[in-house]
Amino acid sequence: MKKVILSIAVLGIVFSANVSAQTETSGREKIYRATHTKVTELKHTKLKVSFDYQKEQMNGEEWLTASPYFYPSNELVLDAKGMLIHEVALDNDGKKSPLKYDYKNDVLKINLDKIYQKNQNYTVYIRYTSRPNEVKQAGSMAINDAKGLYFINAQGKDPDMPTQIWTQGETESSSAWFPTIDKPNQKTTQEIYMTVPDKYVTLSNGVLKESKKETDGLRTDHWVMDKRHSPYLFFMGVGEYAIVKDKWKNIPVDYYIEKEYEPYARQIYGNTPEMIEFFSKKMNYDYPWAKYAQISGREYVSGAMENTTATLHGSDILQKPGQLIDENKWEDTIAHELFHHWFGDLVTTESWSNLTVNESFANYSEYLWNEYKYGKDQADYHLMSDVNMYIHNPSDFRKNLVRFNYDSREDVFDLVTYQKGGGILHMLRNYLGDEAFFAGMNDYLKTNEYQNAEAHQLRLSFEKVSGKDLNWFFNQWYFGSGNPKINYSSTFEPVKKQVTVIINQTQEQPFEFPLAIDVYDAGKPKRYNVWVNAEAKNTFSFDVSKNPDLVNINADGILLADITDVKTPEQNLMQFINSKEFKSRYQALTGIKDQAGKNTSVVKLLGSALKDPFFRIRIKALELMDLTNPDQMKALGAEVEKLASNDPKTLVQAAAVAALAKTKDKKYLPLFEKGVNAVSNAVKGNSLSAVLAIDPLKADALADKIDLEGASDDLLEQLLPIVVKNKVISQMPHITPLAAFYPFVKFKDPELGKAAEDGFNWIMSSDNLKATENIAKIITNAKDQMGENPQAKMMVIQMLKDGVSKKMEFLRQNPQKATSINKQIDTLNKAIESFR
Repeated sequence: MKKVILSIAVLGIVFSANVSAQTETSGREKIYRATHTKVTELKHTKLKVSFDYQKEQMNGEEWLTASPYFYPSNELVLDAKGMLIHEVALDNDGKKSPLKYDYKNDVLKINLDKIYQKNQNYTVYIRYTSRPNEVKQAGSMAINDAKGLYFINAQGKDPDMPTQIWTQGETESSSAWFPTIDKPNQKTTQEIYMTVPDKYVTLSNGVLKESKKETDGLRTDHWVMDKRHSPYLFFMGVGEYAIVKDKWKNIPVDYYIEKEYEPYARQIYGNTPEMIEFFSKKMNYDYPWAKYAQISGREYVSGAMENTTATLHGSDILQKPGQLIDENKWEDTIAHELFHHWFGDLVTTESWSNLTVNESFANYSEYLWNEYKYGKDQADYHLMSDVNMYIHNPSDFRKNLVRFNYDSREDVFDLVTYQKGGGILHMLRNYLGDEAFFAGMNDYLKTNEYQNAEAHQLRLSFEKVSGKDLNWFFNQWYFGSGNPKINYSSTFEPVKKQVTVIINQTQEQPFEFPLAIDVYDAGKPKRYNVWVNAEAKNTFSFDVSKNPDLVNINADGILLADITDVKTPEQNLMQFINSKEFKSRYQALTGIKDQAGKNTSVVKLLGSALKDPFFRIRIKALELMDLTNPDQMKALGAEVEKLASNDPKTLVQAAAVAALAKTKDKKYLPLFEKGVNAVSNAVKGNSLSAVLAIDPLKADALADKIDLEGASDDLLEQLLPIVVKNKVISQMPHITPLAAFYPFVKFKDPELGKAAEDGFNWIMSSDNLKATENIAKIITNAKDQMGENPQAKMMVIQMLKDGVSKKMEFLRQNPQKATSINKQIDTLNKAIESFR
């Protein structure tokens, strides 16, 4: 699962204000989430299903083969959420014998015909109706709905929305569309017969064995999965998709894509075979399944999901050339979900408390792919961005990585399990060395393949391979919480010619860890690798020829820590020029953010950064500079112009345009006007903003150049004020991600906040059904992220009520619009009711 975090970079969400701190648990405390007890072992699940699009229900038949796990049993207990159960029988070679059963509170208890022993199989037949809209369980921050089976535009009422069906099983929602033991420590083979209108294609786990035409324009597809996997990984997808064929070795690799995006399928998904090859070699364990397919779903309730052999992505994966030329923003997610097919699907967490063995590895796979494909700087940048998300979210500080005291199983899908967990694996890799680290991963996979595992088994594999005791590491990082919070100082002893570096940990519980320290003697760094003990204060002494120019701790950027670090412009320049590691260069660059613009070291550092081989460094330098400063313009202006025209990365070109735009100098107008016609969305957006900053009267003429459909957060931030101020109606539905949150978020730019508020009021004072529905949907989907935050919910209700009032006022002035406006009012009122 690649979770959705509200990703608008400009927002500071206040939903989490009332989140309570979580404490460690020993298993003796009030809440202890034990692994589900296995009374029954699932063996095989066979389903025959058809769909009622009008009722948004599914008619199902199931043949479930199982046996007692260890102790004799005459009962089968299944999860079955929101269903109608029509028939339950014992199936003995096709002969059905009715069985007594009790169904209530989403649990189906079946009395078997006798007491069965371990490994004595039986098959139960169940005929049922799945009613996903009757499922009552709530979603979470990661998965904002939990009804398992989703009908999208089932009646075809929305001409702009395709009709689709898709399923979402994680965490325990597969039991909303077939009775099962919906726990991650169950595994079963499967087969599914799906009957659908012949115009639709289907996708499920495993391989398509047969496709048979039926009467009345229907077709039945038979999908077979002959290797065991957990119920939450079962998947069905139905819709009008093009199927673009690819392969890795002799394994089919298919891209199910909406037909409008078929020409761009290989730009979006095309690295998948190379990823499979890379991960197979890196793990020394070939991709273990018979096929790999990827599909996207509209209105998906999360980011993406690693359903075995059939990954489901949210529709944000659908990108066009203007986005793809800047970057494939979904490539990390493609790698993440693919890597789950080893860590998560092949070896599955035995409990949600141990979710780290799924998600931390998938998160770290993004680092591995970036390192291989785009270089270490890009991988380090990605990891830094991820870890910073965790570091800057204080509510996560007291959460263990392996967590037995969660309130809801959905709660473990958070920044600790994903982003912090990836950073922890990076530390472990660097402690063990590459050979031992990847050999340990291989041992873990081979030891536990097609089974379940927990963090202790992960530790045992790394210990087995490396010969090292790793309890110190796992006790801190897996079974403990927080991270080092460090400040440091240094003193020079001229007689001894030694510098003493004092490392202070200010958090309550000190950590122990290896630490890289660079000591700059005569302007050049010397690397010292030291061991910091689990004490509040550690002291290290190093020989030097004179008082060091600079001390740089965590110089390799490996340690996951919050470090207080203040350097002069001269020290930042020295660190930038002499550091090979990305993070040290980046921190030196960002360290000048609030330092004087006239300082020559600042200007020199910015100039060096503009020539850095890594494009993210060039972008950051462009963001930090101020070309209205004469000294910076004199030294840097010509180079920025070159970058705006010729940098090989369009994102750098766009950042250079934005830097030049701050000058509002008309001499750059031809450059900006050329950029308005660029393919790149980033270049086009920044150029458009630059032109209008110089000549606002050109807005009407350039309005048709604006396109925010599927826009990145940065582009949306850039163009929102332009769209709202000039009332570009065609883009109204696409500004809703910002407009929907204006009253209860903090915008880093007050003008952007005002534009978001104006955008909301504009939508509510207009006749635009799509934009209104988008607002209602975005806000409703955020409900679970608010948790028990009554203040946030009251603010949302009031905002929606204001929207209803504005719609009613518009209706009074435009009675001819009654049909459309009344529908929009009804949409807003339903959203209000969902918060009561």
